[in-house]
Parts: sequence; C-alpha cells; structure tokens
Amino acid sequence: MSKDIFARYSRQIFIEEIGLEGQRKIINSKVLVIGAGGLGSPVIQYLAAAGVGNMGVADFDEVELHNLNRQIIHTENTVRTSKVKSAELFVKNLNHQVSFTGIEKKITPSNAEEILSQYDIIVDGSDNFTTRYLINDTCTKLEKPLVYGSILGFSGQVAIFNYKGSKNLRDLFPEPPSEENIPDCDSLGVLGALPGIVGSMMAMQALKMITGLPLQTDQLTLIDTLNWKFQTIDF
Repeated sequence: MSKDIFARYSRQIFIEEIGLEGQRKIINSKVLVIGAGGLGSPVIQYLAAAGVGNMGVADFDEVELHNLNRQIIHTENTVRTSKVKSAELFVKNLNHQVSFTGIEKKITPSNAEEILSQYDIIVDGSDNFTTRYLINDTCTKLEKPLVYGSILGFSGQVAIFNYKGSKNLRDLFPEPPSEENIPDCDSLGVLGALPGIVGSMMAMQALKMITGLPLQTDQLTLIDTLNWKFQTIDF
C-alpha cells in the first residue's frame, strides 16, 4: 500500500479489527447507494471518506433548496442540478481515489437487476415503499446483501437484510402499507440531523460488512431522537 494511501486511511488501519487487509477490502469494494438525499448523503460521505473504491449512486431527482437542511453533500451552488452530478462533485472533491459511477435513473422493475447485479453491497436510501420493496426483492433474488434505513420526523430505523442467508424486508413487513396510510417527510417533515444519525449508522454497517466484522442480523434498530431512545427488535 502506497505511503499516501496509508497516510490517508491510517486512523482506520490502526484499528486492530481493520488493519491493512481490511483497508484493502474497502478499496476493492463495490457499493451501490440508491438515493442521494437525506440518507444517501451521509452514506456517500462516509463511504467515500473511508475509501470505498467503487461507488455507484442512483438518483433521478434534482437538488432543491428545501433539500439543504438535511442533504449535506449538496450546496446552494448545485440547486437545480441533478443530485447524481452534485454527489459526484462532492465525492471527487473529498476523495479522488474513489471511482464514481452516476446512475441518473429511477430504479424500476425493468432495470433493477441489471443495475444491482454490478455491485457487492446495496445501500437503500430511497424514500418510498415501492422502491424499497423492489430493491429488497431484487437483492433477495440476486443474493445481494442490503443495508436498509428509513426516517420520519424524529424517528428512524436501520436493518441489514439478506446477509449470508439472513431474513429480508418481507420477513419483517410482508407487504407495504396502503397508499393512504403512507406518511412522508414532504408532509410531516424531518429534522436535518436525524438522517445524519441514521445514514451514518447505515454507512457503518456497510463498512463492517465489507471488512467482515461481526453483524447483528434479523434485527431492526429503532431510533427515537425526541426521547433519545434506541432499541432493537428481533424478527
């Protein structure tokens, strides 16, 4: 490992459980982040900072002013540009060693398998149930591990699905809720630091997955930042 790479990642390499071998795994990893919004932003930030060698980011939206309270990789200068291009600019400014692939497409039944099959780990930062279930079902079919997160108001959830034979989203929630019962951040809001917390947890799980560290599967972590409670539920 070259001196500049060692110097850059030394604080990770010094961790006994990571070391040089773990850093090589990070550099050689291929991770797809779906969504460059509230959850995707901290995921992209910390995976790029850690040195994930090959990062794909899929999003079809443009940056809007109201995104900036929580989507911290975007700036006032990138408002009205695509989130993928904004994310690429952020990653290149942070870590030029990351190979970035922008996917300015909506994940649909017609393209999901083709896109997801090119990556080792999928991180779902999408914001709707249709996409979440499509991603989950595609990962299950392709036997791809999936890092899942969701946020609303002061609350969040994190889980790992389909990792080494573990359960998936449908084992926890067999069917998505009906459309009239679906809450969303557009109508109910979200405090900007919450996706930072949840997205950072998702990035940590992805990095642990890459480096082969122990992971708790078949478990949903619930985050309540209003009352500052964290609990896990086995399923």
